[in-house]
Amino acid sequence: MFLQNLRAKVGARLNGDSEAGFTLIELLVVMLILGILAAIALPAFFNQKDKAGDAKAKSMARTAETAMETYSTDHGGVYTGVTPAKLNAIEETITVAGEEAPSGPYLSAAAATGSGGGYTLTVTSPKTSNTFTIARAAGSGIATFSCLTKGNAGCPENGNWSE
Repeated sequence: MFLQNLRAKVGARLNGDSEAGFTLIELLVVMLILGILAAIALPAFFNQKDKAGDAKAKSMARTAETAMETYSTDHGGVYTGVTPAKLNAIEETITVAGEEAPSGPYLSAAAATGSGGGYTLTVTSPKTSNTFTIARAAGSGIATFSCLTKGNAGCPENGNWSE
């Protein structure tokens, strides 16, 4: 009985025999479904913008690493005396914090560690406040890539962003 009534209604709608249009309930259900989909999709979309800013910060950290090696080559194989401003003089695309805070990522710290055989570079992404660090150990030359706010935007859960 129920199926016959349902078939009759669906058939009538398809044939155009019934009144045209949607009921208020049908419209409300569609709007509810669209609202649920938007609630799921929008946060993921906005997170992509933060990830893009962090990707730019990671790229700047890699650029600063290359500039640091250039600095070492120019100064007899040591990193002592390096500053963010000196790395900016080597590679102009490296942004450093000045009187005004930069709108994009900037090299916030560059320092030699130990007896000049190692260094630490830190780039900050102002939109997410994530800091990305490259630290090269003195002696072994092994570099580690870490970030502080694990699981936020472009900083992975394990805190290692080199992958």
